[in-house]
Amino acid sequence: MKTIRLTMAQALVKYLTAQRTVIDGQDVPLFAGVFAIFGHGNVTCLGEALEGVKEELPTWRGQNEQSMALAAVAFAKAKRRRQIMVAASSIGPGATNMVTAAGVAHSNRLPVLLLSGDTFVNRLPDPVLQQVEHFNDPSITVNDAFKAVTRYWDRIVKPEQLMASLPQAVAVMLDPGDCGPTFLALPQDVQAEAFDYPVEFFEKRVHQVARPRPDVEQLVAAAGLLREAKKPLLIAGGGVHYSLATAELAAFAERHNLPVVETIAGRGVMVHEHPLNAGPLGVIGSASANALAAEADVVLAVGTRLQDFSTGSWSVFQNPNYRLIALNAARFDAHKHRALSVVGDAQAGLAELSAALRGWKSPDSWRQRAKDEYAKWNQLVDQHSGPTNAPLPSYGHVVGAINRKAAATDVVVTAAGGLPGELTKNWRVKSIGTFDCEFGFSCMGYEIAGGWGVKMAHPDRDVVVFVGDGSYLMMNSDIYSSVLTGHKLIVVVCDNGGFAVINRLQVFKGSPSFNNLLEHCRTVRQVAVDFAKHAESMGAIAERVSSIGDLEQAFERAKKADRTYVIEIKVSPSQWTPGDAWWDVGVPEVNSRESVRKAAADHAEGKRKQRVGV
Repeated sequence: MKTIRLTMAQALVKYLTAQRTVIDGQDVPLFAGVFAIFGHGNVTCLGEALEGVKEELPTWRGQNEQSMALAAVAFAKAKRRRQIMVAASSIGPGATNMVTAAGVAHSNRLPVLLLSGDTFVNRLPDPVLQQVEHFNDPSITVNDAFKAVTRYWDRIVKPEQLMASLPQAVAVMLDPGDCGPTFLALPQDVQAEAFDYPVEFFEKRVHQVARPRPDVEQLVAAAGLLREAKKPLLIAGGGVHYSLATAELAAFAERHNLPVVETIAGRGVMVHEHPLNAGPLGVIGSASANALAAEADVVLAVGTRLQDFSTGSWSVFQNPNYRLIALNAARFDAHKHRALSVVGDAQAGLAELSAALRGWKSPDSWRQRAKDEYAKWNQLVDQHSGPTNAPLPSYGHVVGAINRKAAATDVVVTAAGGLPGELTKNWRVKSIGTFDCEFGFSCMGYEIAGGWGVKMAHPDRDVVVFVGDGSYLMMNSDIYSSVLTGHKLIVVVCDNGGFAVINRLQVFKGSPSFNNLLEHCRTVRQVAVDFAKHAESMGAIAERVSSIGDLEQAFERAKKADRTYVIEIKVSPSQWTPGDAWWDVGVPEVNSRESVRKAAADHAEGKRKQRVGV
């Protein structure tokens, strides 16, 4: 057996560079690059190994470990889980900074390979800088925190363990059912150790994502249930994107006359104007989709885990004869909520279910109902996102203005706060797969970092990031990253004076405004942030506008700019596009405030619509 002597770090990098995948018929690297911030624990060994392959496996320096890992997550989403980025940190706070990003990837079922330095296996220098010691278990390090937010976790304590661990990590990241983040802890001393690795371990391998076919009996049962339906509804989730099943889903809906509603992750599986599109579902969805869900007797949910924001905490389905069919590559998701489970790939599953339904169509009256509800919803969207001369525009007005000027290929990115609702409701998708709202983990700070990752995935498209002032202040340094690396973003900063949407929930449930809007926080002075000047200090072009007309003109200038362009606009903290789905949150049952008691009574009334035992 022919061998090659390498350090553990060198072997890890050599293996990564040998992994390939197929995208649009082209053989490309499975690992497109590495985001890294070097420190003790990864600079002398992993850094040395990465420098040697910097042309074939490019390393990008982040400004914050969390944000660079979020960029890696967004890249994987944009690449539909076919291509993966690596995020590497030193030990201690560098590692724990990435835990939040791992949670984002895990919640959204997205692949990223996280590599963190670790303390010494031999323990001779203990305690080392940044080591958190556990008196009762010296084997625990901060890297154990990743166990809660990763699909695969390992600590490499002997260099030869890579040969068992790396293939498993890759397999998890490419598994359509178990896909998620993987983590390897790399102790400092072991990274430096050499081993005679078999040459075959580094042979080129081309990976393809599998398409597991559903069980025939499951398909037959699902087809039988749909044939009995009078008001069937198809819910499209993010899994439709990851299966590359958008064309098959549209064909299925057209063939069987089936209205389609989207989850937040599923936004953009259909264009806004598709005749069977009935709008986004749930708490931050459309009145049209929620009205249909209330009457639906059979719901076919494709590629979704049916998070509470999509189901209105399980209150949107009101038909007493309601039945759920869950088509999902993940067994765990397919078997939730007392569903008739169809475990399999969305693209293959829709094609095979359609064959089993040959000749069946849902009633024309039901399709017409969906069309009428959607038309009413679009009229309401026009009212809330159309042109305005208001001195303080709403989020909806800002979204509508950018949407009117955006090209069909522009990708929009947002996360957390009030913008997910306003974009989900008001953004009219012009082409498939151009909408990225991180709402699986609802992670403030994803917006700009995620935009950087999306731009890396789609360098030929304009990436438009919508971010509130709260999220901007939480994480903004990848404006600098995007300027340095040439990944131009258009960033629209909506300043409403704090955390306005959570303030809305606080007040709606009877409490006074407290600690959310800046004016209601404990401060000694109020200071207005000049977001445009701040962005300029990081090398971006930036301007502040005060009206929707000025915003539209600024966006046109941003489209022509040669680098990241930031547009700041003040918006109303209290004007929102209506939503009509209930959401279950804790409301005090006992309180001296009449407004809270009333809110608790109203909430209890809402719970009566909640399905139990799903």
